[in-house]
Amino acid sequence: MSRPEVLFPLFSSLTRLDGIGPKTAQALAPMGIETPRDLLFTLPYSGIDRRRRASIQGAGAGEIVTVEVEVIHHVAPRSKGRPWRVEVRDASARFHLVFFHARDAWLTSNLPVGSRRLISGKVEMFDGSPQIAHPDHIIAPEVGDRIPAFEPVYPLTSGVTLRMMTRAVQSGLTDVPDLEEWIDPSLMSREGWPGWAPALQAAHAPVGQEDLAPTAPARQRLAYDELLAHQLTLALARQARGQARGQSSSGNGNMRTKVLRSLPYRPTAAQARAMSEIDADLLLPERMNRLLQGDVGSGKTLVAFMALLTVVEAGGQGVLMAPTEILARQHLEGLAPLADSAGVRLDCLTGRDKGVDRDRKLADLAEGRTHILVGTHAVFQKDVAFRDLRLAVIDEQHRFGVRQRLELGRKGARADILVMTATPIPRSLALAQYGDMDVSVLDEKPPGRTPVKTALVSTARIEEVVTHLRTAVADGRQAYWVCPLVDESETSDLTSATERFQHLRAALGDAQVGLVHGQMPTADKDAAMADFVAGRTKVLVATTVIEVGVNVPEASIMVVERAEIFGLAQLHQLRGRVGRGAAVSTCLLMYQSPLSESGRRRLEILRDTEDGFRIAEEDLAMRSAGDVIGVAQSGLPRFRIADLERQAALMALAQSDARKLLHDDPTLEGKRGKAARVLLWLMEQDKAIQLLRVG
Repeated sequence: MSRPEVLFPLFSSLTRLDGIGPKTAQALAPMGIETPRDLLFTLPYSGIDRRRRASIQGAGAGEIVTVEVEVIHHVAPRSKGRPWRVEVRDASARFHLVFFHARDAWLTSNLPVGSRRLISGKVEMFDGSPQIAHPDHIIAPEVGDRIPAFEPVYPLTSGVTLRMMTRAVQSGLTDVPDLEEWIDPSLMSREGWPGWAPALQAAHAPVGQEDLAPTAPARQRLAYDELLAHQLTLALARQARGQARGQSSSGNGNMRTKVLRSLPYRPTAAQARAMSEIDADLLLPERMNRLLQGDVGSGKTLVAFMALLTVVEAGGQGVLMAPTEILARQHLEGLAPLADSAGVRLDCLTGRDKGVDRDRKLADLAEGRTHILVGTHAVFQKDVAFRDLRLAVIDEQHRFGVRQRLELGRKGARADILVMTATPIPRSLALAQYGDMDVSVLDEKPPGRTPVKTALVSTARIEEVVTHLRTAVADGRQAYWVCPLVDESETSDLTSATERFQHLRAALGDAQVGLVHGQMPTADKDAAMADFVAGRTKVLVATTVIEVGVNVPEASIMVVERAEIFGLAQLHQLRGRVGRGAAVSTCLLMYQSPLSESGRRRLEILRDTEDGFRIAEEDLAMRSAGDVIGVAQSGLPRFRIADLERQAALMALAQSDARKLLHDDPTLEGKRGKAARVLLWLMEQDKAIQLLRVG
């Protein structure tokens, strides 16, 4: 299956377009523009009003003016470095056009004395009189329609001017093919969207600011095309996985009953709902691919453990994977009492296991004596083999790439996958990142989680905070103190973790304070954490390595220094480290004055709510989608036109539309299905096309 011929012009060389030579094509490459299609999907981000006016009179400095003038005379520069001036007059005023380093032959031929010209450019004031330096446009009035009334402005890069960009886009638009419609006709008429080619033409010919907004019909339609192609790819992946044979796992409930009886509380309604959704998936012969999304402390681990027990009851094995060794060991400690009550054998495998001990663990796993394995990415090593892996639970999925998920699938060719994330993700992002998965949401907190009191404190009051801390430590309480940097840097006034560690040791006593940061050797980090967990140290100075998952119920104070530089979601995760025990917990967000408007808003949102989903939505409104999840590991698609923050509703629409289209036409052979195949080629969704090929 190769790219349809109708799309060839859009994927040809950029140098076919007017004004683009090899050098300009090279300059456009860093912008991700390598084909005419890329160029046409780079839409203008603003526009310049170039409507004609009778006179420059009354225009202010910085204003763009388009006016017809008569050329009166030229004033050549008297000395080097002075500009060439051309005096002109419009309907009611005289003014100058100014040129630096211009060739006189070019000026006299383009602006001959006595001729009439249409001029467009930015007004400057010089000695109280208006002038225009280097006008953007100088043309004869009879071809005045070459200057658009509203000129689109494109993103540019070094070596590419607006004029070059505009000329190339206009040239590319002449090659736009007429394509069969892939959007459902009823949706098109309901939304009032134009066809694909007219939408592209309109997006490049805005007539006012409203045409540049994401809500403009042409832009909405083009954004929907991108989102639909993305959701079709996810839906095809989901369909392919549904065809991949899984394994039906149905337990007798004995082990789970024992665990539930041993708990001091009853699961929340949200936990019970998630457990039954997962059990229903495990029962099916298709492979499960489910996301378990829950805020900090909503009880995801219990839900996941019950799922692992289901597969053990059915005679299989399970694995729980954590992103770091600290978290893997913590899961092991947390699950050990539950495993004991169920009579299940639990083991842990990390990169630290070596020699005889490792060999024993591998043998127990291969022969089925170990029922549930807790581990880090060490589980991916080639010599790790399960007797019958039925379920893989992945904690904090965005730390594991899709490649690792596939690798894990190979360990148990038909293993079900359950992904847990403690990062509340706004719905539009969840659909973009996990659209191929079914989602269970834990939106209640188990009883016994005390609310955390959040307060904002200026860094100027740090000694007061240290004094309060001294009293709290004397009362046997434990605290985290989070700093944004490891070492003091020349260029930054942010306090380093090592410096704060020394300060607090001097104030509270050497034995009371521990330090943990990402640059420490793993063994030292684990030792510092172990001392804090055991209560040997009372204050743990840390960088954000403690952000995810660390569980110390006795810790009831969280101090975040320079909180204004952290993201909202990150601050919410850090706050979630306290409030895990019975003691009243406090989170102090220390900021440096003066706070920016957005910095203040972020901290106030956090002070006013503990709802992770509301915080995530606010975070998305204030930052870009990639930042909310963390660009490096976001796994978010890069959209050229669609805007996930402002067009969230379109993503949900695209998901239901894509799933319905595939339900009605699983191989995309119908009229709309064939058009959708062209869309997938147009959006470079090769992965989806391969899935169709396999199908």
